[in-house]
Amino acid sequence: MIQNARKIKIIIVDDHTLFRTGLRAILNPVYFNIEIADEADCGNALFKLLLTTPADLILLDINLPDMSGVDIVHRLRCDYPDIKILAISAENSAKTVEAMLNTGINGFISKQKSNAQELSEAIYAVMDGLEYFGKDIASVIYDVYVAKKKTIKVTSEFTEREKEIIILCSEGLLCKEIADRLNMSIHTVNTHKKNIFQKLGINNTMEMVQYALKHGIISM
Repeated sequence: MIQNARKIKIIIVDDHTLFRTGLRAILNPVYFNIEIADEADCGNALFKLLLTTPADLILLDINLPDMSGVDIVHRLRCDYPDIKILAISAENSAKTVEAMLNTGINGFISKQKSNAQELSEAIYAVMDGLEYFGKDIASVIYDVYVAKKKTIKVTSEFTEREKEIIILCSEGLLCKEIADRLNMSIHTVNTHKKNIFQKLGINNTMEMVQYALKHGIISM
């Protein structure tokens, strides 16, 4: 697990000084391998920091004074594709959550509902290559998923390989582990997942697993 690995360098991006200070107080003294590398109060400050400050993960408030969360994530994905992004926000409407999911964030937790334990779990999960969504965010994702299913034709037209990947994803395997299990490249696994997402009109693994459970492709 990532808990025993090298230090995780984090940049906190939030326009409230008190909140940034609170995150430092929560994380720095308790989690020996989590290091707050720096902090920024807006999108422009973040990108200025990244020119000189390496980071493994960004804790991102999606409501900032100068740039939207969507715009920030799009730019990060283009310029810094290896950095993990964990959104933290008081805004968790279906519209906002869906917009952020479409950017390819690694996780999303709520400012109101999350605590120190969930924050650390989310950090370690995304650094391990998993997606992490807080319970209330997951509930919104499910509502979005249900709404989509009303307009998207249910399909069972998956190839055998796609079904294998759906099953392995439901078991919590990472793309590299799936690639090793099926003797294929990570690129091929990602291509299959992209095809599955396109068939279902979804954007992430959680929605895929929910679909598979609902339609009997997998069982718990």
